[in-house]
Amino acid sequence: MKPGIIDKLIDRLDKLEPEEIQSLVLKAVQEKGFLERVFDVLREGIIVTGARGSITYINDTACKFFGLDRKTASGNPVSELFPGIPWEEVIESGGVINRDLIVRYPEMRLLNFYISPLANQDAEDPGEEELVGYVIILRDNTRNRERHIREIESEKIQAVQSLAAGVAHEIGNPLNSLNIHLQVIERKVKKRADPELAAELLESLEITRNEIKRLDFIVEDFLNAVRPTKPVPEATDLNELLNEALTFIGPEMADRRISIVLELTEELPLIQVDRDQMKQVFYNLIRNSSQAIGSDGEIIVRTGFNDENVSFTFADNGPGIPADQVSRVFEPYYTTKKAGSGLGLMIVHRIIHEHGGELQFQSQVGSGTEVTVFLPRAERLMRFLPEKSESPVIDIAPID
Repeated sequence: MKPGIIDKLIDRLDKLEPEEIQSLVLKAVQEKGFLERVFDVLREGIIVTGARGSITYINDTACKFFGLDRKTASGNPVSELFPGIPWEEVIESGGVINRDLIVRYPEMRLLNFYISPLANQDAEDPGEEELVGYVIILRDNTRNRERHIREIESEKIQAVQSLAAGVAHEIGNPLNSLNIHLQVIERKVKKRADPELAAELLESLEITRNEIKRLDFIVEDFLNAVRPTKPVPEATDLNELLNEALTFIGPEMADRRISIVLELTEELPLIQVDRDQMKQVFYNLIRNSSQAIGSDGEIIVRTGFNDENVSFTFADNGPGIPADQVSRVFEPYYTTKKAGSGLGLMIVHRIIHEHGGELQFQSQVGSGTEVTVFLPRAERLMRFLPEKSESPVIDIAPID
């Protein structure tokens, strides 16, 4: 309906028959109801305000974005319901404002927030149109942003995989050739060289051979980190699998005087995982913690579950990682330790994501590091959210 239609109707009341008035009013109500139904099925949030910012209309999508009730929101000022919106800036600008916002309640969303003034187009002087309110359009870009991030990660992985193929060809073959030539040299030294010189040369040959083995290990580790694999899942008791892995790696930890404390939750639900790949995750996380500790330390292993996931945590009392380096721990070849290839956590990250899980990495200098893995349960239960006891406060922050 155009602004001012009601005023025109009132001006003509004395000239209309009752049947005409009834027909016009019914038409106005029907048009209003039709538009509201259209707005309610849109995926975009729609908010209409008066000139001073009080909400005159808000659709269901906008209510969902902010965890609001339509009846409660109607009539309230935008500045009170959304304290993160610089409403004074909107009024002073007098024009269109297009901003991105992060909304943290009732769930994390990235919204595009578009505000445009509404003017009375029926003003006699077009240059002096009267401001009657504002329309706010909200578009949820959360999935688009997540998809963009996944695309970037996929491109990175593809680039690394291409590099891995080149590494395997350019380094792997020469390493094999070097091993063969070292064997030939070793036989000739043993047969022809002076015993004293032979001992010296054989020692150098052994050092060279060990370095070749180390290079071969780095290449293989790198290939394992990026080589796409498909898990072969089976119903698994995570506590049982952890005990198997710890039995294998326990002597190595004991030799370093690193104690492993188990805090395993009983009656843990079975989950669908590839047992061998998950053991590799355990080995990498434990070795990562033990390398950070060095010796004489402690690693706490915890398991737990909720309606959605089964989780396990490895927490060590090592030196920790500075905050500015935490975001880089899953990058290939990045490591804060003197020893290590910097590929362990990258392998863990790949395996967990192939299982549909997530990782949470926390570290603090002087307090140690904690890595928690969340794996989806075979069955996902439904649950009621707690009732809202009061009107929510929406935390909205502009994205820089």
